[in-house]
Amino acid sequence: MTQQDTGQTDQQGTDQSSNLPTRKLGTQGLEAGAIGLGTMGMTMAYGAGDEPGGIATIRRAYELGVTLFDTAELYGMGTGSNEQLLGRAVKDFRDDVVIATKFGFDMSAPQTGAGMKLNSRPDHIREVTENSLRHLGTDYIDVLYQHRVDPDVPIEDMAGTVGELIAEGKVRYLGLSEAGPDILRRAHAVHPVSVLQTEYSVFERAVEAEVLPVVRELGIGFVPYSPLGRGFLTGAVKPAAEYPADDMRSWDDRWQPGNYEKNLAAIRELTALSDAKGITVTQLALAWLLAQADDIVPIPGTRSPQRLAENVAAAHVTLTPQDLARVQEILPRGAAGSRYPEAIMPSW
Repeated sequence: MTQQDTGQTDQQGTDQSSNLPTRKLGTQGLEAGAIGLGTMGMTMAYGAGDEPGGIATIRRAYELGVTLFDTAELYGMGTGSNEQLLGRAVKDFRDDVVIATKFGFDMSAPQTGAGMKLNSRPDHIREVTENSLRHLGTDYIDVLYQHRVDPDVPIEDMAGTVGELIAEGKVRYLGLSEAGPDILRRAHAVHPVSVLQTEYSVFERAVEAEVLPVVRELGIGFVPYSPLGRGFLTGAVKPAAEYPADDMRSWDDRWQPGNYEKNLAAIRELTALSDAKGITVTQLALAWLLAQADDIVPIPGTRSPQRLAENVAAAHVTLTPQDLARVQEILPRGAAGSRYPEAIMPSW
């Protein structure tokens, strides 16, 4: 079902979404609109990029009340292209939004079967931060995330370095991505962690058992990435073999034969529920996340202003206890298939 399929979605997308409610991300003072925007797919992972379209989508997001925009050094593969795109898009309202970017990879090292080489040495953090400030065209970064935990660098050294950058006014808040309970506690003891970013959706539930309880205990906000299952939860899917090689869905385990059919069946059941409510399955998935706690701000990615309005309107969808129970019944443990190949699976 597309946005045009329901009058309710159109009404929400045009009238209500400009009144996007805000949420507190943890206890350190960070706030943002209830739905954010991830920009990775504008330059990588989902086929060729579209810079004018990306800039138009970011600016439309701001008009609709979105204030959290997520980028990373990695999304430009070291060129700064994704950060530059975001910086150009928000330059006229930069102080009204929250820019989050990430460090943690050695972009000069060759990529292997185990993925990109990690690097969170203090000098490298400072180098990447200066590059990000320049690419974004700003003199401060709102949230600086460690993209992946580097086992070769004590987490205390990482947190201390970002703490120094905060004291210098170059960064406002420390964030971690794909960090487990022990890492969160150790980093937080050195400098308060404001927000954790990890994959979470009706398709991916691993954080529920151990990570989210610690996040709540420490007063850390939570930003789910891939809240739409990398596009599966939009309902616009096709088998892995039908995607080009530069699209990650061509190798994502959830799209492979066997898993794909099971996940497609789940989407059909979710769509029946969303149809009954007069919303899209995408809005159902985002509303489900927002219903889990009031310190959650998902960052769905899209290149389409129309899809963007649909996503933002999900903040105005109310799910009943019966709706939530039905979602749990359809996907009690998430999707079939792993979210990353074993060689690059984040380890907590």
